[in-house]
Amino acid sequence: MVRKLKFHEKKLLKKVDFLSWEIDNNLHEVKIMKKYYIQRREDYTKYNRLSRHVRELARKIKEIDVKDPFRTEATSQLLEKLYAMGLIPTKQSLQLCDKVTASSFCRRRLPVVMVRLNMSETLKTAVTFIEQGRPEVIADPAFLVTRNLEDFVTWSHASAIRSHVMEYNEMRDDFDLMS
Repeated sequence: MVRKLKFHEKKLLKKVDFLSWEIDNNLHEVKIMKKYYIQRREDYTKYNRLSRHVRELARKIKEIDVKDPFRTEATSQLLEKLYAMGLIPTKQSLQLCDKVTASSFCRRRLPVVMVRLNMSETLKTAVTFIEQGRPEVIADPAFLVTRNLEDFVTWSHASAIRSHVMEYNEMRDDFDLMS
């Protein structure tokens, strides 16, 4: 049972709105977390912090003199890294780094990639599949999939779903029937 609040506690509670804080972008944060089915708030704050660091780094590189060879090298390294991670669509210019947001990181999460590859219909089922995985496979839905790793996203060999898909497509081998 909860104790009854004292007069000064009631007075303080009238002044504070716990649902929408001015310093937090709570409504936007909740919207993104629901959209990408993010279970831990810490993951979203990490993505937000990383995207802010990327934008700050791009701004600092832009401030360097255009003729400086370090600027061209740093620009190419940053664009290559962001492109390999799948956060930007092309390696054309440093302007693309300004568009990196927390949602860019959320789109590279394993459940989102699974839905895009038609391995699952919804994000919720994709997260369930990932969490129920065995120890030798990835069991964390917050795993970020790079462009290179995207080709290797598939069902594990011992998966019942994989065997059902192979039977449906009539691709199951006689050797697979024995296992």
